[in-house]
Amino acid sequence: MKYEAVLFDCDGVLVDSEGITNEVLRAMLHERGWSLSPQECMDIFLGRAVKDLQARIEQHTAQPLTQEWMQQFRDRRDQALHADLLAIPNAVAAVQEIHRDYAGRIACASGADRGKVELQLNKVGLMPFFEGRIFSGHELPRSKPHPDVYLAAAAALGSSASACAVIEDTTTGARAGLAAGATVLGYCPSGIGHSTAQQLRELGVQLIFTDMAQLARLLD
Repeated sequence: MKYEAVLFDCDGVLVDSEGITNEVLRAMLHERGWSLSPQECMDIFLGRAVKDLQARIEQHTAQPLTQEWMQQFRDRRDQALHADLLAIPNAVAAVQEIHRDYAGRIACASGADRGKVELQLNKVGLMPFFEGRIFSGHELPRSKPHPDVYLAAAAALGSSASACAVIEDTTTGARAGLAAGATVLGYCPSGIGHSTAQQLRELGVQLIFTDMAQLARLLD
């Protein structure tokens, strides 16, 4: 194997969640007076934790970002995800193959809260491959684009991040993986909800792929 372990982002890499979450967030911001198009909302929040953009939200809504509002957002988001979430095409088969090839040395390292990650992995049938190896940026001093979540995941697998492959689809996540010293593979399908290949290459991501069916081969 080319790497000691493989570390997966969740949203946009394993599950097709970005559009669902984006619509819930956009609706709730509109209710507070900040109207954004789907693309504008995606451009601002893609790959970022909502709480990390508190100052910007408060500036545009002229209202405090309270714990109650955040809980309402999580509840409405989770309800929508539970109803509509699907796996990224070919992601389940790719994870099964890589889990076998790497003897279980894989992890899910997300900038999202643990509840969301676990809901999503359970919904699409991926939890058995990641149980006990799920890492949330919310539980660390800093979330993405800082490297903390990838450093924690690599350490838990007994590896240095520099010996790991990181699978990411956004510039925020790619920055985190690169800052950790990992080799970042950029997943860039067509459609909204992912950063572009050009954006990822400009950061220094060398390997770009468009279909999760290609991933196991790239990791050989």
